[in-house]
Amino acid sequence: MFAALIGAILLGYPVAFTLTGIAVIFAGLGWAFGVFDVSLLGALGQRVFGLLTNDVLIAIPLFVFMGVVLEKSRIAEDLLETMGRLFGSLRGGLGVSVILVGALLAASTGIVGATVVAMGLIALPTMLRNGYNPRLASGVVCTAGTLGQIIPPSTLLIILSDVMSNAYQQAQFRQGLFTIDTISVGQTFAAALLPGLMLVAIYVGYMLVKAWTSPEAAPALARPEAAPSRAVVLSALVPPSVLIIAVLGSILGGVATPSEAASVGAIGALLLAALRQDGSPRLIYAGGAALLALAVLSRLAPVRLQRADVGAIDWLLGLLAVALVVLALAAVGLALRRAWRAGILKPVMTSTMTVTAMIFATILTASVFSLVFRGLGGDAHVEEIIAAMPGGADGALLFVMALIFVLGFFLDFVEISVIILPLVAPALILLGHDPVWLSILIAINLQTSFLTPPFGFSLFYLRGAAPKEITTGQIYAGVLPFIGLQVLGMAVLWFWQPLATVLPEWLF
Repeated sequence: MFAALIGAILLGYPVAFTLTGIAVIFAGLGWAFGVFDVSLLGALGQRVFGLLTNDVLIAIPLFVFMGVVLEKSRIAEDLLETMGRLFGSLRGGLGVSVILVGALLAASTGIVGATVVAMGLIALPTMLRNGYNPRLASGVVCTAGTLGQIIPPSTLLIILSDVMSNAYQQAQFRQGLFTIDTISVGQTFAAALLPGLMLVAIYVGYMLVKAWTSPEAAPALARPEAAPSRAVVLSALVPPSVLIIAVLGSILGGVATPSEAASVGAIGALLLAALRQDGSPRLIYAGGAALLALAVLSRLAPVRLQRADVGAIDWLLGLLAVALVVLALAAVGLALRRAWRAGILKPVMTSTMTVTAMIFATILTASVFSLVFRGLGGDAHVEEIIAAMPGGADGALLFVMALIFVLGFFLDFVEISVIILPLVAPALILLGHDPVWLSILIAINLQTSFLTPPFGFSLFYLRGAAPKEITTGQIYAGVLPFIGLQVLGMAVLWFWQPLATVLPEWLF
């Protein structure tokens, strides 16, 4: 059944239709041969309802909206230009600036395609004009864009959090435990933070070593531009930094749920985009201040006017909260109006709906496939194979990681997350692997799937944005050293597990 799925996908059929079609065909064959109970399909309605009402997955369209708004508002261009001027006088400085901008955009947008395209259009021509090796320049741009999958917030981490939480619960049920622990999105984000920064450090280190050992591959700017002033640097860094602190800080600090933090990010991105349009910024600043004041008021003095003992102070706080809401709504309305006039709002909504529909269609149809696969006893066979792997728990994990790595050459991260992981993750957790650490190890592996030819998405994004003199072969050759760096990052995390577990243990 799984081989038929891979074959149909490689033939070019849409993934969502392929998942459902293969599931229906094998369910019919199983029923005909008496090895599948069709009454199991009655659980589909409950599964779909559970997915559509999942509070965790609600954050996906909001984070996608936030990322697309920031991409359309040209914040990436300002960051690239400022960082390029800041580090351009150093040997390999342009490459370092691309990596650092990729990290900042990853933490503020989490959209791989937008980041790769923006850097391919802006940074790559500049690197080529200044004598950078085309393979090295292409590899740096592709790899920096993939940081959006491992540095929170990202859709990959949200999906992984939900999948691994379900797998963790299944493992506990099989152990006879009825006091169930779960994995939250906040824990996954906290666990991914240090490994993500580790990857950034590895990339920067490689870039500097490459520039030192091969000066002709990554030269300093022949005519370096004047270093940007402190005000220019702050104007480029502060907007995305404020958004990062607002979103990640509210999640990791336990102030907001991921869905609430995602809504904060969406509104914040909209206000930042409005500030970059023509018109007075006063109402936008006032609206942002009102939202901040509302957040503080809700924590320090929550208003409950339905109580029987409401006093004058409560009424005053209630009126203050209403005034702040009205001011914030006025600012958001103005931001929407400016975004519409600038031609930003329609493409933002179209991109958000397209990406969200693709993700949810894959998740929903994967639930059909997994239900039939389990009904045919496939999950039991998978567990037997994993348990029989030589080397015990480490051997089983090495086998699964190798499988995910190979599948990443052909499948998207969403497909691997919702099809493969529900089958293998419970068995790995039962073997004693920490589920939070396991989530991040798998996340880095899935991040690599954006770089592996022939179907790595970052490769396609850059191919569409790169100058004509860059060949597809140069792009493929350029990412190979960075795939090796990804494997190195996985090895470091494998042997140093606290890198992923110390922050969740401290914060949660």
